[in-house]
Amino acid sequence: MAPPNNRSSGSRTPAGGSGGSSPRARTASRSGGGPARQPGVASRPWRYLAVLAALLIVMLGTIIGGALAHPGDWHSKFKVGLGLDLSSGTTITLKAVAPHGGVPTESQMSTAIGILTSRVNGKGFTGAQVQQQGSQYINVSIPGKSAEQVQPLLTAAQLRFRQVLLCTTYIPSSPECLAGPKPAGAGLPSAGPVSSTSPVPLPSPSPSGAASSPPAATPSTSAKASVSPSASTKAGGSGQAASARQLAAGAQAHAAPLTSSSPKPSASASAGASSSSSPVPSGSASPSASPSASANAPAGTLYVTGNQTLVSKSALAQFARVNCADPKWQSKVYGTDSSTWNAPKSQIVSCDPQGIKYVLGPAIVLGEWLRSPSAGLDQSSSWVVNFNLNGQGAKAFGTETTRMYTQYFNAQTGAQTSALDQFAIVLDGKVVSAPRVQQPITTGQGQISGNFNQKSAANLANVLKYGALPLSFNSQQSNSVSAQLGQAQLTAGLIAAAIGLLLVIIYSALYYRGLAIVSVLSLATAALLTWLSVILLSKFQGYTLSLAGVAGLIVAIGITADSFVVYFERLRDEVREGRSLRAAVERGWQRARRTIIVSDTVSFLAALLLYIFAIGDVRGFAFTLGLTTLIDVVVVFLFTKPMVSLLARTKFFGQGHKWSGLDPARLGTRSPWRGSRSATARPAAGSATTATSVSAGRTTPKEA
Repeated sequence: MAPPNNRSSGSRTPAGGSGGSSPRARTASRSGGGPARQPGVASRPWRYLAVLAALLIVMLGTIIGGALAHPGDWHSKFKVGLGLDLSSGTTITLKAVAPHGGVPTESQMSTAIGILTSRVNGKGFTGAQVQQQGSQYINVSIPGKSAEQVQPLLTAAQLRFRQVLLCTTYIPSSPECLAGPKPAGAGLPSAGPVSSTSPVPLPSPSPSGAASSPPAATPSTSAKASVSPSASTKAGGSGQAASARQLAAGAQAHAAPLTSSSPKPSASASAGASSSSSPVPSGSASPSASPSASANAPAGTLYVTGNQTLVSKSALAQFARVNCADPKWQSKVYGTDSSTWNAPKSQIVSCDPQGIKYVLGPAIVLGEWLRSPSAGLDQSSSWVVNFNLNGQGAKAFGTETTRMYTQYFNAQTGAQTSALDQFAIVLDGKVVSAPRVQQPITTGQGQISGNFNQKSAANLANVLKYGALPLSFNSQQSNSVSAQLGQAQLTAGLIAAAIGLLLVIIYSALYYRGLAIVSVLSLATAALLTWLSVILLSKFQGYTLSLAGVAGLIVAIGITADSFVVYFERLRDEVREGRSLRAAVERGWQRARRTIIVSDTVSFLAALLLYIFAIGDVRGFAFTLGLTTLIDVVVVFLFTKPMVSLLARTKFFGQGHKWSGLDPARLGTRSPWRGSRSATARPAAGSATTATSVSAGRTTPKEA
């Protein structure tokens, strides 16, 4: 009978690394040739690096796009959109005023910001920001644009169509609002031509309701409207001969000068009543004057035409106060309360760009009734704004234009008989143009014409397209950044980033020695991904990099450095515990990646909350901080860890060279893992306890 098998671990001394020794004992006692691969450890660094390379190729291909076959054009595709503080542009701070004064509600502010943002985006301005500051202020920043380009987008855009009741004209007998040699000034004398110090004589109403002629005029039995062709030409030049047009087939009404070069009597009030489908009120007749009246009047004298009997006393008093030569005439008459000049049921006074001043009746059409306004050229190649009206607007406009045409337009002569045949297109209380009604407009289609060029027509169409603002604004501050200042700030930001990067590299080289290669390459990879990401955002999302965004990128250097520091320290801890480098790389990564993910998650959440709740430039900082935090996760998983795995297979790092940063002696390891003598690795018989304790201290990642 064979004796029982009662072998102890110390009764046999392994010879040649064979016998009863376990795989771990064989690994621990292995000498020379560098560390062996640990059982259960699977590392495929090339796969991760291939994924990173594929990501970079996709990003580059997306940026280059259609220029792939033209390498000479590639450089033009790599453009980063710069904010106004790094390039040039304008920042305007607006104070919002509620319709009846006071502080606007939160709902009104949100609506106004949304409309302003739509207007800015509608103009194709990239990188623009419209942000609320406090309860009453809005900050508008648009890169690359001057204050003159930005200002038209900030109007309230309260549009009204109003009938003309009174207006100034430089021809005494004209029923049309005509611009004089200079803008209409303040004052309302009693009647008749007077000196230029009181330039606006107003005919006093006669008992019959017809406006009587100035005293110097020769009385006549019928009111006459006579305008020479030269006068009509001047009207066209002032922008007031533009007609209201109906955009229906075969129904286009054109502005036309009056047909006679010499004064011809037009239909009188009574004649108009007999010749038109509805009687023309006697109050609509324009004052007539003999040639001597205009001949004796001082040069530049302006007269009033229209129907004073339809004007309220308060509007007439405001009409006398208005001085259209003063750019601030509106605030001097109405103050800053926009509800006074935008009130749809009230008479208002106004001026147009040519200096004609008006009394206008209640609103016929409101801006919110317009649909699909767009800029275009009419048949005479003049810029106009085309529009459609909704059902309510089409009905109201059709009714009023039919009445105006019937009462104040003589179809036989093709001329208006009163200024009341004109309706003013009023934007924010200021007359844009005052076209005549030459036929009823009942289809709900029309044009806004006047002294437009392509730019001004497009601006007006843009503000009308996105609706009227519920608030009016007072500009509090306007700052323009020059290209030189922006370039200086960009240079300063890049220098700061370079200094921060250099300090991290120096620290890595001094503390981690050979591992600094990984840290430098990780930073370079993160910088490349960030640069390509910003280019893609600029190209497809209109993103612009601001100075605050540059600050976020500088902070990102620290985030990336923090990630590889966490990993390197875990790796060195594993080496100190006596594990081989390959085992330490995998074990250290398992422990470090949780810390890295938690750290980056906290940073990203902080950036996200900061972006949501912050305003102004702080949001730019938060955006780049969040972007680079996500990029850091990509770099650590797809580059840093795979690179360390590859370096661990080299002799320089695998054997713990003193300049590798993984020198066991320098790290104070408890048991050297570089090639060791068998006596140290394999104790003599009877020392099983020691061998077991050493082996237990060097567990593999799988065992851990």
